[in-house]
Amino acid sequence: MEGSSVVVSSIIFGVLLITISSFGHQAEARAFFVFGDSLVDNGNNNYLATTARADAPPYGIDYPTHRPTGRFSNGLNIPDLISEQIGSEPTLPYLSPELNGERLLVGANFASAGIGILNDTGFQFVSSLKFLSLAICYAIHLSYVMS
Repeated sequence: MEGSSVVVSSIIFGVLLITISSFGHQAEARAFFVFGDSLVDNGNNNYLATTARADAPPYGIDYPTHRPTGRFSNGLNIPDLISEQIGSEPTLPYLSPELNGERLLVGANFASAGIGILNDTGFQFVSSLKFLSLAICYAIHLSYVMS
């Protein structure tokens, strides 16, 4: 059962990358919003009082700056690669103070390690975001982009 979910996930990921690479240069993206958990978190947890953190080595050793960024990987994550493919700069964490002005128009990353659909997801961390609170933050961010 577990093996089949890995295969399905790999197929979906492959189709997504093929789609992005074939259409990425034909149309200009207006904004890119990311939702998810630690797989796509690019630093939101750096701004939270939580034990789910990726701001110390060995995280980031293969990132262009060779420093930890809050990504739960040793380098670029999937949203970074998608941003490259669509010719956009990487999205900033929505909690970042640098996310203002023109940077709002690029989009934002609302992913956070330890998040889940259910409120009891991530309870083992001191503090973790809840999906409903992220949806509210997204609506607020979208109102800024639309105005």
